[in-house]
Amino acid sequence: MPQVPVQKLPARPRPAMPAVVSTDDPAPDHAGRVLRQFRIVFNAVKTHFQQVERLAGASGAQVWALHVISQRPGIGVSELARALDVRQPTASSFVKALVGQQLIDARREGIDRRAVQLHLTPQGRRALRRAPGPMAGVLPQALAALDEGTLTQLEGALGQLIQRLGAGDSGAKTPLADLATRGR
Repeated sequence: MPQVPVQKLPARPRPAMPAVVSTDDPAPDHAGRVLRQFRIVFNAVKTHFQQVERLAGASGAQVWALHVISQRPGIGVSELARALDVRQPTASSFVKALVGQQLIDARREGIDRRAVQLHLTPQGRRALRRAPGPMAGVLPQALAALDEGTLTQLEGALGQLIQRLGAGDSGAKTPLADLATRGR
């Protein structure tokens, strides 16, 4: 049997996922090294959402909303807010912007004409196809990939940090995409 030549494919570059910040330029203390890790996380999130906006022409949060609407045609605004884990006024703002950009239609169908049902337009489908994944963002995807023990430790440690900051939970329902792209 003749041998078929095997074509060697170029190695795929692996995304940098440092577990520990580089020691090339060590921070003076442990807190400084952890601060650098936060910067890496924030930069990864911000970079992803900037790429989403550049390619899809909509913010990362809007693309996530488009994705949810594509998965659940006819979804209402309250259901969309729950699916995105945002307050209803935030979801209403997304809907208003997406309707204005002609990426979705808000129709009053069925018996209850007070509620709107959301549907993607052809432009919305195109924007969604152009958007790089993950649709909910890189941080939720990375967190979902962690084991329960790690998530429990992280939740406890971040809870302590939030308490030290005296931050409360006022930003808990603000989409990361909105935080990551403000003030550019």
